[in-house]
Order: sequence, then structure tokens, then C-alpha cells
Amino acid sequence: MIVPVVAIFKFVVLVVVSLVQNYARIYKELHQKGHVELIGVFDTNQVQAKAIASKYDTTPLSSIEEAEEADALSIVTPTSTHHLLAKSLLEQGKHLLVEKPMTDNVDEASELVKLAKLRDCILQVGHIERFNPVFNFLQKAVQAPRFIESHRLSPYPARSMDIGVVLDLMIHDLDIVLTFVSSKIEHVDATGVRVLSQSEDIANARLRFSNGCVANLTASRVSPEQMRKIRVFSGGEKPSYLSLDYRDQKGFHYRLAKDDEKESSFLKKLLIAKDSKIISQFGGKKVLREPVPIEHKEPLKVELESFVNCVKKKQVPIVSGESARQAIELALEITRQIEQQS
Repeated sequence: MIVPVVAIFKFVVLVVVSLVQNYARIYKELHQKGHVELIGVFDTNQVQAKAIASKYDTTPLSSIEEAEEADALSIVTPTSTHHLLAKSLLEQGKHLLVEKPMTDNVDEASELVKLAKLRDCILQVGHIERFNPVFNFLQKAVQAPRFIESHRLSPYPARSMDIGVVLDLMIHDLDIVLTFVSSKIEHVDATGVRVLSQSEDIANARLRFSNGCVANLTASRVSPEQMRKIRVFSGGEKPSYLSLDYRDQKGFHYRLAKDDEKESSFLKKLLIAKDSKIISQFGGKKVLREPVPIEHKEPLKVELESFVNCVKKKQVPIVSGESARQAIELALEITRQIEQQS
């Protein structure tokens, strides 16, 4: 009897402290399931590295050179360090998951994409919303979007201050619309303001695609509240729109009610409307609002599992280096327009 041999790849996390906990936790879970071998974590703050390594029963590395045994690494460091770290590791033939944005300029991003191809390495980029069940539902539910509106807001961060809010937050939504709309961008109109940092802290971009779709994206890191929402309007014979929340992983579908669908009672609207199907009158029209079926999953866990699977099977990642490069190119056009207004 021939017993198949399953290769267990060795993984290392290169981190900043604010993000290491979840990466190490998930890789440790995968380690315990026999999917990977977590051989270490590295942080320039060795006290923190030792604490995390102790918590997740792995090795605190004192230098990146000590990660030589690793087959694959996650680079979860400030954006300004991504290119130098990734280039060195790709040249050694290492598979990489690099946090978004992959780099802060297009030339460096292009160099990493070419190098990964030359060295036959997996290069995945951490656009985490692509692994959110909300996006999976969106792709299946809407085939021809006409107007997209997104809001991504957060309080002032303690990290990612080496880049502005477009590369820090809005790039998530740029990646989403580029993937979702699948059409060439014809026009970009952007504005933004510096509030607390040397780069834009709040920004808005309006994108017009060649297929007629328009996307209006707003990102802020000076908001008192956190918000990660998207609304998608569809035209055609059966116009409707979806309102989805990435953070809470829930949403609602709105459409015109059918003739035989009766308006909901006032009591139902008042008491149980939050998570139930209701029909209301708007402008003389009956409009149905119903919750959408979204399975709750941890996006980072799905993302890391996908990366591990790509490394094992040498598959093209869902978020490839090339798709990440395109998002960076668009983000930099938006920041260019904002800088011209300063």
C-alpha cells in the first residue's frame, strides 16, 4: 500500500505588534491541525516578539535571517518596509503574503510581481475584504452594478502613519470595485484633506467605468465611529439595491414588492423590523426589504487558509500581486489629484 506524503510547509510571521496576535493565533491553529508548521515570529521589538512567541508556543526570531528555513512568510509590517523585505525574500524563493498595500509606489509593486514570477513564488496581498463573506455574497447576488457607494471610516489609528488614508483604507474598496465591476475606468475625480497627519486623512473618489457604472468611495481615519459599508444599485427590468455591512457581516436587499405582497403592519415595522422581511410604502410604491443570507466567518482566517492552500498547490492567489498593483496604481492617481489641490 502506497501512503501519500503530505508536505508540511514551514511558515514565519514578520510583524508589527498591533497585528501579530491574530496572525500568530490563526497560524497556530493551522499548525495544530497539521496544515502548516509555525516556526517563528520576528519583530524589531524583541520583548513583544518573545511574549507572542511564548503565548503561541513558537520561536522568537532575533533576525530575519533566522527565517531561512521557512517556505513561506507573512509580512505584516509598515508599508515603507514591504518592498525591501519582499524583494529579499522572493530572491530566496520564499512564498509571501504581504499586507496591503503591497508597496507605496507602482514601480516597486511591478518589480515584486515580476520577481515572484521569475522565482516561481506565490505572491499574495492582504486585501482582506475579498475573503469577507459579504463580498462573496455580493459577487453572486449582483451581476450588473450601476452605482456603488462605500463608506470606510475609523478613528485615528496608532499605525500605518507612513501612508495616507487612500493607501491605508480606501485601497480596500478600490480593490473591491476593480474586481467586482470588471470594466475599464474612464474617469477619476478625487478630493481629500489633511487633518491630523502629513497625508490625507479623509478622501472621496468618484470613479466612472466604461460600462456606465459609477462608484463613489469615501474613506476617513478621523471619524468618531467605525464603519465598513457598501451599497450597490442595480438597474434593468428588476431594479434593486443591496446595503451590506462588512464589519457586522449582514445586510439587506431592497426591491419593489410584487402585487400579491402586502404591506407589513405598523407593529411589525416597529417591533421586529430590524432583522426581518418588511414591506413599506415609499412614494406610492411598495418596497420590500429583506435580510440577506450571509454566513459569518473570520476574513483573516479565510485569507490565511487560502494562502496556505495556494502555497501547497502552487495556485494563483485570489488576490495576486498583479491585482494589488492595479489597486495601487488607482490609489496613487487619487492621491495625486488630492496633492494637487493642497
